[in-house]
Amino acid sequence: MTNQDVVMPDIAAAAAMPGSSGRAPLFACRGAAAVSASSMLGGAAYQAAVVAPVPTIRPCATSWVVEAMRASSPTRPAAAAVDAEYDAWTQRKHPSALGSFEQVAAAASGKRVVVFLDYDGTLSPIVADPDMAFMSDEMRAAVRDVAEHFPAAIVTGRCVDKVQSFVGLPELYYAGSHGMDIKGPSSNEEEDTKILLQPAREFLPVINKAYKALMEKTKSTPGARVENNKFCLSVHFRCVDEKRWNPLAEQVKAVLRDYPELKLTQGRKVLEIRPSIMWDKGKAVEFLLKSLGFDDDRRDVLPVYIGDDRTDEDAFKVLRKRGQGLGILVSKCAKETDASYSLQDPAEVMEFLVRLVQWKLRRSSSAMRLRV
Repeated sequence: MTNQDVVMPDIAAAAAMPGSSGRAPLFACRGAAAVSASSMLGGAAYQAAVVAPVPTIRPCATSWVVEAMRASSPTRPAAAAVDAEYDAWTQRKHPSALGSFEQVAAAASGKRVVVFLDYDGTLSPIVADPDMAFMSDEMRAAVRDVAEHFPAAIVTGRCVDKVQSFVGLPELYYAGSHGMDIKGPSSNEEEDTKILLQPAREFLPVINKAYKALMEKTKSTPGARVENNKFCLSVHFRCVDEKRWNPLAEQVKAVLRDYPELKLTQGRKVLEIRPSIMWDKGKAVEFLLKSLGFDDDRRDVLPVYIGDDRTDEDAFKVLRKRGQGLGILVSKCAKETDASYSLQDPAEVMEFLVRLVQWKLRRSSSAMRLRV
């Protein structure tokens, strides 16, 4: 029986719920890691074994890594075929959150809405140089308005300090490094934000060592770029010739053999190296909801999560598991997802955020008239 608090499209609701069981990740390169809860900062109520070591399994073959790299960079079929597939995908499974906004508004009625936003590909365009992924002034204004009316957080694979400099809004919560560095809002840009949780803090020395090793190992691959995001490392291959993907994957795996505490995962045109702990964007969303006082049994809360990446699927799954919430995938092509709705690009994300704030203002205005 479907829980009525899960926000599902009316059209073909059952088809919009792809099963998560039995769907193995493309990457399974992990080593054992002993992680203690004492490595966390803050979040005292959340220290009950939420961070656990990932069990050791056999490293995956390089061919699987390259296959995953290709999966994040699919060859584009003819435009007509893409449009037909996307239209069918949105009509049967994941309708536009803009076209279905009245349904979204109905689900949010009478509930506390909490907004979670990915950054790259959601608030800013995907660009070749990750240091140039700036959000527009219009998007910043839309996000500022959201934060004024709803609890809001940026949940990203980026380093917190970098994404804070991009966004420039101290009133937000920030969960960087795929949720492994969570900070609360501050009253102004000069004030340091409060660290709420850092479940992988003890891994910083090994991450920094791996970063130096990756920089040295991959410097012979034209277009490869290694980004240090504090609690994780990102190897960008967007500008790498496909013929060099296999050697690049070999280079990354060669480095990881010396660091069994780290694991390899995948994003959009990027290989991610993270600590081998059971932590992801979904865990970050759970922690932030608890920090805001919205425990699992609260039925008057509607978390809204908008993201475009494979790593955002962990958050979409959490919303389904909670039996409440709204996941929105940002994508121009059909793909398997645990999100309920879709938006095509950052421009549509901005339009959705503007409409969400307008809906809130209308609700507040109506409530004031009723009180008078």
